[in-house]
Amino acid sequence: MRTILTTLLAFAAGVLLMLLLPGRAGQTSSTNSPMPATATSTTIISGSSSPDEPSSSGTAADSGDDWPNSGPTPEQVIYAQPKMVRDALAKLTPRVAGKPNLYLLAFAGDGGEDVFRNEAEYAAQLFARRFGATTHSVVLENNPATLATRPLASWSNLEAALDGLDKAMQPDQDILLLYVTSHGGEDHNLLVDMDPLPLDQIGAQDLADILAKRHFRWKVVVVNACYSGGFVPPLHGTGTLVLTAARTDRSSFGCGSDSDITYFGRAWLVDALNRTPDFVDAFKQASGEISQWEQQDKLTASEPQIDIGIGIADQLALWRKGFTPGPAVAFKPTVPAPTSTTSIAQ
Repeated sequence: MRTILTTLLAFAAGVLLMLLLPGRAGQTSSTNSPMPATATSTTIISGSSSPDEPSSSGTAADSGDDWPNSGPTPEQVIYAQPKMVRDALAKLTPRVAGKPNLYLLAFAGDGGEDVFRNEAEYAAQLFARRFGATTHSVVLENNPATLATRPLASWSNLEAALDGLDKAMQPDQDILLLYVTSHGGEDHNLLVDMDPLPLDQIGAQDLADILAKRHFRWKVVVVNACYSGGFVPPLHGTGTLVLTAARTDRSSFGCGSDSDITYFGRAWLVDALNRTPDFVDAFKQASGEISQWEQQDKLTASEPQIDIGIGIADQLALWRKGFTPGPAVAFKPTVPAPTSTTSIAQ
């Protein structure tokens, strides 16, 4: 009875919060509709040539029950979010004066598979260890193991984190890197899910509108999801580099409950960026590697996409002059934590 009551209270609280958010009260557009992961993405693990079947243990997509049996309740999690975002922003390392700095915001949207959490956590580790003091990071993620330690990857938290970064960054010099990893749909929506919380989905135009409201002159937006090429047209612009894991009508591969990291995440983050700090060169290397894996596994080519806006390549080159790359950072998947019993500080 307590579990049912808690869930109902959380749902009501989430709906109330969404109604209070400016510009989204009662939103019913197709770019914000729910999108089940099983219906919108093909999940392949390395070495496999067929889509993953849902795990017998269940995921958010098939069991509807990812919430830990103990620890923070859905209501506690919802109301803790503003403080958790503020705390995450407060932990940003100090900006290095006189040089372009890069601010990574990693967004792991689907709480039903550890693969997305793995990528977000690894991205933060990679940039901090390999690219030095001019790099700073914030992680938003949906995962049962981090409900008390990481802010949720939600529409509201994305906006709040971007607002905080907007204040911390020097707009004429610094570069925002938004790395989004989740399932994607043919309608170019990203899956944002931490069942049973009623989280808004984020579409391609939604993401473009969110970024357009902030004062980021220099941006790198990486969308690692199926059909993510559909994000290129709305995100295209001066000072913006857009990288996607697939073209507009193709699946990307490597997600699933049995996978540690996606094809694109391994190829671009782990393999290529450990060889070069140049994002464009790393994309070229990653695209070739992904193509080889897909040919070996007899998969339809995902064809990752790149769009280089005016000026961004030069600004990234200035950023790279500000540090000497450190040694390669090994990828290790995050260990699924036992059900947390840690309460959230209110």
